Amino acid sequence: MFMYKKPKFRQKKQSSNSWLKAILAASLIFAVIFIWGVFKFVELAKDLPNPQQFISSRQISQSSKIYDKTGETLLYEIYNQEKRTVVPFEEIPEFVKKATISVEDKNFYIHPAIDWRAMIRAMIINIAKGRVVQGGSTITQQLAKNAFLTPERTYERKIKELVMAFWIEKKYSKDEILSLYLNQVPYGANAYGIEAASQIYFGKSVKDINLAEAALLSALPKAPTYYSPWGTHTQELIQRKDYILGQMFELGFIDGEELERAKKFTFKFLDSNLGSIKAPHFVMMVKEYLVDKYGEDFVNKGGLKITTTLDYKMQQIAERVVSEGAKRNDELYKGKNASLVAQDAKTGEILALVGSADYFDKQNEGNFNVAAQGLRQPGSAFKPFAYVTSFEKGYSPDTMVFDLPTEFVPNNPNCPAIVNFSNESKECYHPQNFDNEFRGPISLRNALAQSINVPAVKMLYLAGLNDTLKTAQNMGITTLKDSSSYGLSLVLGGGEVKLIDLVNAYSVFSQNGLKHNQKIILKVEDANNQIIESSSDQIFKVLDPNHAKMINDILSDLDARRPLYHSSFNLTTFDETPDIEVALKTGTTNDYRDAWTIGYTPSLAVGVWAGNNRQEPMQKNAGSILAALPIWNAFMKEVLKNYPAETFEKPIDENTSIKKPMVNGDLTGPNNEIHEILYYVDKNNPMGNQLQDPNLDLQFQNWETPVKNWVQNLGRG
Repeated sequence: MFMYKKPKFRQKKQSSNSWLKAILAASLIFAVIFIWGVFKFVELAKDLPNPQQFISSRQISQSSKIYDKTGETLLYEIYNQEKRTVVPFEEIPEFVKKATISVEDKNFYIHPAIDWRAMIRAMIINIAKGRVVQGGSTITQQLAKNAFLTPERTYERKIKELVMAFWIEKKYSKDEILSLYLNQVPYGANAYGIEAASQIYFGKSVKDINLAEAALLSALPKAPTYYSPWGTHTQELIQRKDYILGQMFELGFIDGEELERAKKFTFKFLDSNLGSIKAPHFVMMVKEYLVDKYGEDFVNKGGLKITTTLDYKMQQIAERVVSEGAKRNDELYKGKNASLVAQDAKTGEILALVGSADYFDKQNEGNFNVAAQGLRQPGSAFKPFAYVTSFEKGYSPDTMVFDLPTEFVPNNPNCPAIVNFSNESKECYHPQNFDNEFRGPISLRNALAQSINVPAVKMLYLAGLNDTLKTAQNMGITTLKDSSSYGLSLVLGGGEVKLIDLVNAYSVFSQNGLKHNQKIILKVEDANNQIIESSSDQIFKVLDPNHAKMINDILSDLDARRPLYHSSFNLTTFDETPDIEVALKTGTTNDYRDAWTIGYTPSLAVGVWAGNNRQEPMQKNAGSILAALPIWNAFMKEVLKNYPAETFEKPIDENTSIKKPMVNGDLTGPNNEIHEILYYVDKNNPMGNQLQDPNLDLQFQNWETPVKNWVQNLGRG
């Protein structure tokens, strides 16, 4: 028995020893970390400035400069020439103080410098993101950061900020801290302090502003560049202002009547004081990117040199043709605005970007960047995504479909297969063509080149809505995320896209299926000329090269597109550079709110949008050919002179082995019968066996019935 129990006794003793060793090791590690932390804390704290010395402790700042791609043309200087007027605490309206507390630090008068819960929440988010993206800072901490510390986002600076916050709380009362904060914090446009901000944005002293204006000013310190009243996010600024008013109401600072009155207030801002700036929409994009990545303070004070992708000579051409084109469109069609994006198709670099015809035209919201922010329906400019998806499934430019009046809502008694355009119903969907004519059998080449609607809807159905959306997203379209929101009208522009995305996606065609990551910055250097960021070319294969070449071959086919453009055909060709092949697609929404032209060569992709910033329809049938194409042509005519001769690679004919009528371009079947394409293909397996019963496809009868009528009329003719 003794020998049986002894191993158990030893095992228990060994287990206890192991636990003891683990506890001792953990304690030792904790002690080392604690001692290191104390030494680190002391090391950081000893170099901190005295909180009583606000003036002498201010950090020296250097302006950051944004250049074009040559690094020589200065587009904009982000400088920190502070405009500040200190006002006594008692002269600052109560609702200014309460608005600031409501949004920045609602426990300001309770906590001892630090809000631990907010800090822990921010720490969790920062760990998840892998970098410091949220501070959880109190008003006292923000004062410490802005008054004494450098702008970098690091944990060391955060520790210094905490120490300074406690020192400030020991030295000053809460009212004094809030007064210092309101006279210290940056509000954008070089305005430091609430008085300077009120003067710069509203042209009056802070003591004269109302509740709505106070809430709006309180919205700015979180991200002055992003929320600038002169920037491109004014809608988000108003939303943040309303959020602050809601917080004030929740905290009992204002009543319901004051809340509603302030929400309805119409603001009148002074003119922008951006000073000397070139390519303003592009520059603001660059600045927003930098501020988001590095922080407002670092960008404003860090002495950065930012070399962008912009070709300023090309930009000047873009600005001129957009301004002239918008002026012409306003006179002829009441279309006051236009936008243009030019991208190096081989690198993804944005070479020119005009967000609106005039950045400083407040009446027409000229500071809004339609190119990068505007969500607009692309009209027929979306069609190539459906066609290339169908090519990926085995169809080809020779494939034929019927362009006939076709109802696309099956099995609905209110939507008969024989379309009656005079009897419209919201339940039904039978699109017209732009010229109200129908062409009968037509190849996909001619259908796409001439932008005919009915064949495009049929190809979206055959390609598949989800697969077409996936193709568009892979090529660079960042919108159109929810497939359940769209139907077959998507191929005629039923969704909303951004011009900058559309140009990026078309550049994939230009590069035979390869996508380059889009870029606006080449490199960022710090004040010591050290490169802290440089662009890299990331390349992704998103289309089969031959299928992309098919699209290029169609969209650059002059004979195929000639019937669409009629008297404007000369705007699609360039006699000055006949050795450069140019592909082209246009698009117009049904109500003439949006007119598009997207064209590209093997090296350059350029897109133009024309319309109104507030999306009012243009008049007199101002479609893409009248409103957008002339602007695009004027730009391309000048810039193509600087490009070498270049043509698209020809696609390989994949149609030789296809035996199915219509799919292979043959109109008639084995017995000379004529049917719509759904008679021969299974939508879910187009290159496989045809369905034993075509009626299993719900669209079949709706497509086939007009074809039968067409054949009968042909026989009678």
